[in-house]
Amino acid sequence: MASKARAEFITPANYDEHLELLKDCDLVIEAIAERMDWKLGLYEKVAPHLGPQTIFATNTSGLSINKLAEGCPASMRPRFCGIHFFNPPRYMHLVEIIPCATSDAEMLDQLEAFLATTLGKGVVRAKDTPNFVANRIGVYSMLACIRNAEKFGIRFDVVDDLTGPRLGRPKSATFRTADVVGLDTFAHVVKTMQDTLPNDPWHDLFQSPEWLQKLIAAGALGAKTKGGIYKKEGKTKLVLDPAKGEYVEANQKGDDAVKELLKIKDPGKRLLKLRESKNAEAQFLWACFRDVFHYIAYHLDSVADNARDVDLAIRWGFGWNEGPFETWQAAGWKQVAEWVKADIEAGQTIGQAELPAWVFERDGVHQPEGSYSAGKNALVPRSTLDVYQRQLFPARLVGEAEPVYGETVFENEGLRAWTSGDGVLVLSILSKAHAIGPAVIEGINQSLDIAEAQYKGVVIWSPDDVFSVGADLSSMLPAFMAGDWGQIEAMIANFQKLSMRLRYSQVPTVAATRGYVFGGGCEFAMHCDRVVAHLESYVGLVEVGVGLLPGGGGTKEFALRAAQEAKGDVLAALKDRYMAIATANVAKSAEEAKDIGFFRNADVIVFNQYELLYVAKQQALALAESGYRAPLKVKGFPVAGRNGAASIKGQLVNMLEGGFISKHDFHIGALIADIICGGDVEAGTLVDEEWILKLEREGFMSLLKNEKTQERIAYMLQNNKPLRN
Repeated sequence: MASKARAEFITPANYDEHLELLKDCDLVIEAIAERMDWKLGLYEKVAPHLGPQTIFATNTSGLSINKLAEGCPASMRPRFCGIHFFNPPRYMHLVEIIPCATSDAEMLDQLEAFLATTLGKGVVRAKDTPNFVANRIGVYSMLACIRNAEKFGIRFDVVDDLTGPRLGRPKSATFRTADVVGLDTFAHVVKTMQDTLPNDPWHDLFQSPEWLQKLIAAGALGAKTKGGIYKKEGKTKLVLDPAKGEYVEANQKGDDAVKELLKIKDPGKRLLKLRESKNAEAQFLWACFRDVFHYIAYHLDSVADNARDVDLAIRWGFGWNEGPFETWQAAGWKQVAEWVKADIEAGQTIGQAELPAWVFERDGVHQPEGSYSAGKNALVPRSTLDVYQRQLFPARLVGEAEPVYGETVFENEGLRAWTSGDGVLVLSILSKAHAIGPAVIEGINQSLDIAEAQYKGVVIWSPDDVFSVGADLSSMLPAFMAGDWGQIEAMIANFQKLSMRLRYSQVPTVAATRGYVFGGGCEFAMHCDRVVAHLESYVGLVEVGVGLLPGGGGTKEFALRAAQEAKGDVLAALKDRYMAIATANVAKSAEEAKDIGFFRNADVIVFNQYELLYVAKQQALALAESGYRAPLKVKGFPVAGRNGAASIKGQLVNMLEGGFISKHDFHIGALIADIICGGDVEAGTLVDEEWILKLEREGFMSLLKNEKTQERIAYMLQNNKPLRN
């Protein structure tokens, strides 16, 4: 769950006592075991209790939707369809809607809009064929990989080293994915293909290998049983060696020469080098690509409406950066087609079916006008449903038109400010991981000057999966090496001034966050008038990881928010926020970010990442249209003072003596306590924001001069992970 508190809103129910509750449900999804007779028996039991408008759907991963519909009363069939989520549903973007012959068209459109906006899903409408789109092709890809690994003698751990991120695919790669899914579940999907696709030219591939059957029989089902293809003995990771029939240490990686080939940026050259290489691992990789290309071309007509649905289904359901048709097209459609044809004729492919004629009549399947449909022999444009008007920049496929991110208003090396003519100025940070250095700070300041003169509002948004990892520490290195502490302090002061300017700008400011929202990026978001956050925003003030403290206004902001929320006891309101800074606690969702206090209750959470910019713009415009005025500056707020800091330090002493923190951790934690409690003043003293910002800046500089902190910063810059010293 995005927040543990959400569990309170679930109503537990069972089939014997609570079936009457179904009548008030808008949507009922059946997700019991993959047995047709069990499902039909359940439908008969629940049908009398469903409301007259209830949509009834099945989450089957492969059974026929039309056959299941026949088990529903006639009155229910217009409201019946398949809704196939991918596991884990929170993180996997794909949902397949599978209509049956009687599904009402308007109902399907309403359902797609609900899935896209309310649940944040990427929807593909699939045909009622075995395993639908993603599992049909994704599982075939895994089976082909397994067959080719056996053919070329490639160990399972080497396969996973080669077929994961090196190919733009998840870390779980091939065999680890099977373990995560569950070997019994994987085998069931394979069995469905075996039973329901007798005429498929690849039918002999649709069977579980003997080693897989033995693992399942032994109860080694993968991650859920803590052992499958991989398992651990103590700290040693083991992998199955099917040739030996036993586990061996999982310590082998792919050949360095092959990994160098995978680094070739040109897709066509990369595939050519793999195909021409005599290295068994390279031949294995080419065979895996080729056999998938062969399969999707042959089955496009029967499996999906068009090539776009295939590529998006694999990207969203299996986590590939690029769909298989995209990879083929990027590598040179006609050349790759000739290579596949030659391998078919040479008897090297798994299946011997010929490539369909349309393959040789085209230069690719994705064009700016649409994606190719083999059934219609035409390019099919994207859906025109109203819900997709909210996706200003949807997932783009290779071959489609390059997105045009509006008209540039201002640009420097750190930031681009642009507009689409709607009165909103969008600020997109250009630096790597959107780290905030001097150019970014200068760019935002200049953009705010422009916005205050010409625009209704400002949105900070970038078209990738990171909002900002925080301050660019490397930008401080020249001044640090020269010992120019005054220059560094001026940089910190500029950072703080920009945070405050985002708060008190004459136009509304909105931070549109997703992915990492760390350090200075979090501080900027906290100071905007509104945050519009994708659910999967990972938010934290993480500066203690490099031996520092939040110096861009984050410590100040927590002190201020605690004072505003306190009911007579500032320290009580402050403690949890202090711990969030002192432990570099990262919220694992936008919901958690609200719980911890990084985001406010008024901030908006969006489930669909492709709707983030649209909603953020609407929030900025709504604030502007409602007569926006900059917030009045806080004249004074109470702090917990030296006594509050002493109370916090007492807890730190216990943690130090218990061995939970180091002496330097204690030093950092005590310094944060002093700052967040307002310094050496009495409890209840009224201070302003500038008072805390000054303490913040002084504390940051004192830590930066500390040898232990310098060790942490150097280690992070060199190894990209924190040092405990």
